[in-house]
Amino acid sequence: MSMKIYAVSGAPRPWRVLAGLAFKELGYDIHYLEASKREHKAPEYLKINPRGTVPSLVRGDLILRDSIGILAWLDREFPDQPLFGRNANEAASIWQSVFESADYLRSAHNAVFFPILVEGKSVTALPAEEQAEKKEAARRLKAECQRLEDMLQIRPYLCGENPTAADAVAFPDIRLIQRALELKPEDMAMLDLDRPDRDFPKLEAWKSRIEAWPGMAKTMPPHWAS
Repeated sequence: MSMKIYAVSGAPRPWRVLAGLAFKELGYDIHYLEASKREHKAPEYLKINPRGTVPSLVRGDLILRDSIGILAWLDREFPDQPLFGRNANEAASIWQSVFESADYLRSAHNAVFFPILVEGKSVTALPAEEQAEKKEAARRLKAECQRLEDMLQIRPYLCGENPTAADAVAFPDIRLIQRALELKPEDMAMLDLDRPDRDFPKLEAWKSRIEAWPGMAKTMPPHWAS
């Protein structure tokens, strides 16, 4: 029975699910909703997800509406290539990294990039007080990047030799840093986020490994190609 994923192009939470599906080499169908047309708030979609958020996974009569919950379900339903480890210690390490990224990395990332990537604002044009707020958010984001950099000192992926849910949750936010660099280099320079290759070389190499994983090309936001 096929799985259908509802997503918004480039939104980090559904991208986590798509990454997990790629790591487990599972097939799926994807339906992108256009946020600009508020398709995620349309009555048809609200029947699937009353909160009007993404992602949603539909498989037969099953509907799941939380990215981390979906990753956990995938691991139980399809146990090969586990996303949450093979023993208690691995599971604890992965879950800890998942929630650190979901809480702290996501919060710092959103504070920096929602105005830049979603609202289309320029940090260089903001009043001094707002610029200071964005620089503090950028400092927090760099601290989270350093946490991931430290985890990658002795292993190719965040929690071991193979990608797990920890990588699936962290990857979208890290990849979107590169997207912001491509679109708003002046803003990124002002925020001291313009040299990830210099500041976080292990993290940059990890990002490249994730992008090269079989099936990851399908997860890339389609609107980036336009």
